Formats: sequence, C-alpha cells, structure tokens
Amino acid sequence: MFLKTYLLNLGCPKNQVDGEYYAGYLEGSDRVELISNYQEADLIIVNTCGFIDSAKEESLEAIFEAASLKEQDPNKKLVVTGCLAQRYHRELEEKIPEIDGLFGIGEHQELLELVEKVARGKRGKKISRPEHKLNREMPRINSDGHYAYLKIADGCDKGCTYCTIPEIKGGYNSRRIEYILQEVEALVAGGVRELILVAQDTSVYGKDIYGEKKLSELLENLVEIENLDWIRIMYFYPEEVEAEFLELMAQEKKICNYLDIPIQHAAREIRRRMARPGDAEKLKKKISLMREIVPGIALRTTLLVGFPGETRENFAELVDFVRKVDFENLGVFTYSREEGTPAAQMENQIDEEVKSERYNKLMEVQRRISLANNRKLLGEEVEVLIDEVAVDEFTGRTRYDAPEIDNSVTGSLPADRNLNLNPGEIVTCRITGAYEYDLTGEIVDEHSQ
Repeated sequence: MFLKTYLLNLGCPKNQVDGEYYAGYLEGSDRVELISNYQEADLIIVNTCGFIDSAKEESLEAIFEAASLKEQDPNKKLVVTGCLAQRYHRELEEKIPEIDGLFGIGEHQELLELVEKVARGKRGKKISRPEHKLNREMPRINSDGHYAYLKIADGCDKGCTYCTIPEIKGGYNSRRIEYILQEVEALVAGGVRELILVAQDTSVYGKDIYGEKKLSELLENLVEIENLDWIRIMYFYPEEVEAEFLELMAQEKKICNYLDIPIQHAAREIRRRMARPGDAEKLKKKISLMREIVPGIALRTTLLVGFPGETRENFAELVDFVRKVDFENLGVFTYSREEGTPAAQMENQIDEEVKSERYNKLMEVQRRISLANNRKLLGEEVEVLIDEVAVDEFTGRTRYDAPEIDNSVTGSLPADRNLNLNPGEIVTCRITGAYEYDLTGEIVDEHSQ
C-alpha cells in the first residue's frame, strides 16, 4: 500500500532544491506516492525555512495547518524537515506533539528512512551536524519545468554578524563539477532550458575542494551542453568580482548578462558592524567594472535597513548610493534580530517603526528607478523566455530578469497567427508597455528558439 505523501517546500531556492532531492528519493520508494493535494495525503512533509522571523512564521503556520488535519484524521502523519527543524528541533518536539518526525540538514536519502519509520507508526527524529554529501549522484524531481535552480554549494564561511546560516548549515561545501554536470544533463533531458546557479555565495565556488575558485571553469563546461539556453547566476558577492569572470560572461551568449550581488548596505560603519568588507566607493568601483566589461548587464541586489546602530546619516548614505548606482532590480529587507548572532547583542537596536519607514523610503526610491529603467525598453525587441501560456495570453521574462522576483513580460497571443507556444520556448517581443515592475509586449518572432 502506497503512503500518499505531500511535500511542501518553503523558503529560498536552495531549500527548494533540497526538497526536490527529497522528492527524488521518496519517489524511488515502493511505499511512497507523491501527490499534489495535501488534504488527501496520508503524510505531509513540511520543508521549512528558519532564516528570519517572517520565514519562521510562515513555516510555523504551515506546520500548524498540517497538524490541524490530524484532528480530523488521527491516522495522518506529519514530518518537519529543513532549517527550522535543524535549529529548533527541541522546541518543535515539545510544543507541537502532533509532529511524528523531525529531520534536520542531513543526508537526503535518510529522510526516506525516517518516513518509512513514521509510516510504521513510530515517532522518528534525525538531527545531526549539518551534512552536505552533495558529491554523489542524487535523484531529483524538478518542480519548475523549463527552468531549474542548481545548487553548486551549501553552507557558508563568511560569518556575517546578522546571519544564522553557518550555525544551521555549517561551513562552505562545494559540489564537484562532474556531479553538477551529471545533474544538469538530466535536467536538460527533462526539458530544462534555463539554469539558475545558487549557493550562499556562488563567487567562491570550488575554493574549498579545489584550492581555487572554479566558477568560470564550471560555466565553461555548462555552456557546452546542448539545448541549454540560459544560465543565470545568483548570490555572487561583489567583492569577489574579477575581470576574467566578467569577460567570460560577456563572451558567452548562454550566460545571461545578469548578476545578483547581495550588498546589504553601503555605509562603511554599518558594513563593518555586519562584518562585510569595503564601503560605498569600493562597491561603486566594482559595479563600474561590471558595467564596463559587460555592457547592458542587469544588476540585482538586496539591502538590509534598520541594522543595529544605523543612524539617519548611514541610511541617507544608503539612499544616495542606490540613486547613484541605479540598480535594475533591488529587494529590501528590514533587519531581523536573530538569536545567537552577534548583531542580536549589539547596542542601539532600531525600533520597528523606524525600520518600516526606512524600508518604505528605499522601496519608493527604487520604484522610480525601476520605472525609468523599464521605460527605456519601450519599442525595443528583446528575447523572452515563455513561462506560462493561457488561452489568449503569454507571460515570460527577458534574460535580464529572474523568475518570481524580477520583471515579467505579458502580452496577448495574436489572433491572426496560429502560435503553438509552450513554456520554455524563447520568442522575440517588442516591448509596448513599461510599469514599475512589469512589462507588456507583442510577439514579433516566434522562431527565436
């Protein structure tokens, strides 16, 4: 008899990849059937995030919702895995007795062992030191169809004072190139056309296992894979940017002229308190280098407002930095006081009201920048990767936009042309409308890819 299992992935793309590995191992069991309706499930697995307060709250809400289903059917089982389970397993075990199994950041296939134990009516718990045994062949069920996140490393050695990732996930651990290529070949054979490289820090990929950074070598291998159209790079720390890497990006058409560079702040004093190197001027020099070597590059960053000790002058410097740099895409977070981090013990914690005011101010600045940048695209013809197709409408993205967080392009399917578009195809669109975070367009060539 199959155990009907619903797997819910929460949090960041790296967590999503873990969930897809879990799904691969679960599908290989002769006792598990993965289903898409949680209400019909015999077993619900919640793959949690525990990075900041809002992520913890979302994870807890999902756990409580799943636990409530057990009131209606006591035979249902609940397993909680991921970062929240790794960090707060004792509290979860004590406060939520409906949980039948807890699994932290361990070997992916061991979740299957825990699930089978729970299925036999026993409670289970597997919490160990963070393990990233990525250097092996692992089954995976990609949940995004024509694009996939590719986790090239996990863990972190940076030691930023606000971050709990090293505590939860341990030190930086790269995956060997041969195993990455093996996984990518399988993903592309399954229909993936865009790869999005993720890690806590993609810029230092390979240094821990090869003795030197190997991202460029990995990219040189990836661009040789047939039927892979776009490669996008996220979480690349700006201080690691070098001309050789940028030259490769400029030369290889498959590598999107897009880079996500998490800066967090521009004021020297705040960066020092965050344990991040450099200041606004050094960051500007790196950004100038990126735009010089890769003309038209789209830069995304994330910023943190309300960090302990952030003065009005520090915040004003950050706003001025954003106005001058003119990021194509930008996200803002308010500082979350995470227990166990050095920043949580710092003096001069900022009031939530002030954090909110600064968040709104910075987002308003970026809205104006984003609108101005998008308006520059009016009338331009750009490649668009199709994400969704409805009866008479399409939604897609340019190579300058990542899924879910950046601009989308929507448009009507021409009634006078018999287009048979599918997600994953690349078409040429003329941009006809520009808004703060979205574009509209019309297809002028459906045979781009």
